Amino acid sequence: MRNARIERKTNETDVVVSLEIDGTGTSELDTGIGFFNHMLAQFAKQSLIDLKVQAKGDLEIDEHHTIEDVGLALGATFKKALGDKLGIERYGSGEVPMDEALARVAIDWSGRSCTVFKAKFSREKVGEMPTEMVAHFFEAFSRASECTLHARVAYGENDHHKIEALFKAFGRAVKAACAIEPRAIGILPSTKGTL
Repeated sequence: MRNARIERKTNETDVVVSLEIDGTGTSELDTGIGFFNHMLAQFAKQSLIDLKVQAKGDLEIDEHHTIEDVGLALGATFKKALGDKLGIERYGSGEVPMDEALARVAIDWSGRSCTVFKAKFSREKVGEMPTEMVAHFFEAFSRASECTLHARVAYGENDHHKIEALFKAFGRAVKAACAIEPRAIGILPSTKGTL
């Protein structure tokens, strides 16, 4: 079973993330930020990963530390759960429309952290989640999971729709990249011999 649990505790946050890659998309989420919980639930549902996140952060200051540290803990949990990466597809992409918005996410479990994020938002916050933290979440995830991640909103008007389409596309991309290729069981998907 490809599962893992990570605890990340700092002076600013206390985060516990556990996941099962080969799950059914269930989630138990408590970050203290309602819209962020909703986005993580969309990610879990679309990736079919069973996900539990418990986060206590210094929300009396702002949401930055909590969202960043959840991204870091989630990325570290994926890195641990994927282990040696033998037999995985490695690459995955997802494209999701949500009403007038369209988002695309592509991922490579390359062992190298790189994030390209292209989206513009007109609102400062959706619910209690600052829109500037959407890019920061993906950057933190990429850094901790050591993946290359490209995320782009092609077009859209409603910021809720744009962000939700991004998280759903993220889930679809992760599901594809984590999938096991039956013809490559026990084989590393790299000519370099390392990821």
